Amino acid sequence: MLFAIYHAIVRRRIRSLFAAINLGNPEPVLASFAPRHEHIFLGHHALGGRRTTLAATRSWYGRLFRLLPDIHFDIDSIDVRGGPWNTLVVVQWKESNSGTDHVLTRNEGVHIVQLAWGRMTRLQILTDISELERTLDRLASKGVGEAKAPPILDAV
Repeated sequence: MLFAIYHAIVRRRIRSLFAAINLGNPEPVLASFAPRHEHIFLGHHALGGRRTTLAATRSWYGRLFRLLPDIHFDIDSIDVRGGPWNTLVVVQWKESNSGTDHVLTRNEGVHIVQLAWGRMTRLQILTDISELERTLDRLASKGVGEAKAPPILDAV
């Protein structure tokens, strides 16, 4: 019973984080990361790579909104497992955006979130990379240089 209540709280919190992103506000998401975390987006493209510092993760969200300023997620499902000390959350979603060139594109994917005591210790974003790369290629062809920039990684 206690885990059911905890899982409902986690689902509500995850929905609120996606709602903030839909409004163009990454701050609630950034505030949810633990000081030691991993932020991973698969692929070798401008949004790809692995970040472990808040500064690099903040830069990544800045780039996301510069490239896809009206990105919007519709959540299909949220699955929560585990207790507060080690919680696994899988969020299936559909995403739409019109990039900086106002061409509507759609994609779908999964966020895999690891939580410890309410803080994100790992966020892995899985999506159709080929669809995203087509969007980034289209933006680059229209003069958006950042669409072909190297991934944002931690400073060494």
